Amino acid sequence: MRVVVALGGNAILRKGARGSAEEQRDTVRSACAQLTDLVETGHELILTHGNGPQVGRLLIQQRAAAHEVPAMPLDLLGAQTQGMLGVLLQQQLGNELRARGLERPVVTVVTQVLVDAHDPAFDAPDKPVGPHYTETELEFLTATAAPAGELWTVGRAVFRKVEGGLWRRVVASPQPLDIMEAVAIRALVGAGVITVCAGGGGMPVALSGRALAGVEAVIDKDRTAALLTRLVEADALLVLTDVDAVRLGYGTPEERPIDELSPEDARKLLADGEFPAGSMGPKVSAAADVAARGAVAVISSLACAADALAGRAGTRFVAP
Repeated sequence: MRVVVALGGNAILRKGARGSAEEQRDTVRSACAQLTDLVETGHELILTHGNGPQVGRLLIQQRAAAHEVPAMPLDLLGAQTQGMLGVLLQQQLGNELRARGLERPVVTVVTQVLVDAHDPAFDAPDKPVGPHYTETELEFLTATAAPAGELWTVGRAVFRKVEGGLWRRVVASPQPLDIMEAVAIRALVGAGVITVCAGGGGMPVALSGRALAGVEAVIDKDRTAALLTRLVEADALLVLTDVDAVRLGYGTPEERPIDELSPEDARKLLADGEFPAGSMGPKVSAAADVAARGAVAVISSLACAADALAGRAGTRFVAP
């Protein structure tokens, strides 16, 4: 079975970790043991992953060195983390495969994802990224006075007031339309290469005439994973997060896991506000889209990856 595996941030950086290279390497090593189980059972893998914490740390580094080196735009920071996390995955997965006597090449493709430059998301940026700023710090860094409202626009950057009177940058989260390297990714997969791609939702780019240019945005990684599943003609999307299944009434006394959902039922629950936009919502939406096109989608935890794909764990999304 050809499977797109979408790794959540916990597969690369555990909660509470400082984010050192060694911490991330150890976490990725553990994740790759589970992924190798899938390869051993004969599955053909395409891997994608989150990058939010890593981009946030690069933004903190840029803030600290603001008077020493020029800051890089968000699209290039996304590409940078694709390469960094991709090489961690390809190295550790390659090590695990060889340890089990499996010869499979693993390659990272730094991936551009096409968005519409006129997507309505650009008029209402709402995706928080990077560090929190005090009002005094942001005034010093930007040489502008704080506004009276909740939004603070500095050049092309927009900051929103959050808890505790702090400010945080918000960016657009447009819909992914196409993956520019899809043909290359399909060729690699067809040649038996385990491919790591579209990390963090991919580097967002837009067309200006026939030329591509990066845009400062963050594409939801689960939306891109659903698009990737279609473009590589995968049989399944496996979304691995920090819970073993999707749950109704999460955090309430009535909380219970869901074994199976149809796309229609999933969309009704989304419309009813059952799954928050900042956590399970995008995963459920992506899984519903994949199932509606006739493939299988499963949401579960990394520890249950093999069982989830075999139908013994997680929440399975299938069309009626």
